[in-house]
Amino acid sequence: MSNISVKNFDQDGVMSEKPNAKLSVVELLTGKATRLTLEPGWRWSTDIAPLVGTATCEVHHLGFIASGTVTVAHSGQEVSYSAGEVYEINAGHDAWVVGDTPVVAYEFSGSWA
Repeated sequence: MSNISVKNFDQDGVMSEKPNAKLSVVELLTGKATRLTLEPGWRWSTDIAPLVGTATCEVHHLGFIASGTVTVAHSGQEVSYSAGEVYEINAGHDAWVVGDTPVVAYEFSGSWA
């Protein structure tokens, strides 16, 4: 097994499209990295909830936002984050794109040694 993994989202990623969203996922040594592109008008509760059948997003997120702005609602609180910010969001939330700029975010999961 190699000790170094370098992947390209466009060449090596597993691509998928959802309403108003594109994802590319690459497998690394001990986890995964995802590039999310969310179009203006995207909202989790209207675009994704009907596909997964839950009232809120049940995924934990850890990532970096490269462009655009997202607002997340969780436990009666709303927080917006924009390009250049790092975020962590617990399961049980809704989220939506704010404004006319697509959101590009990079998320990471795995057990980092």
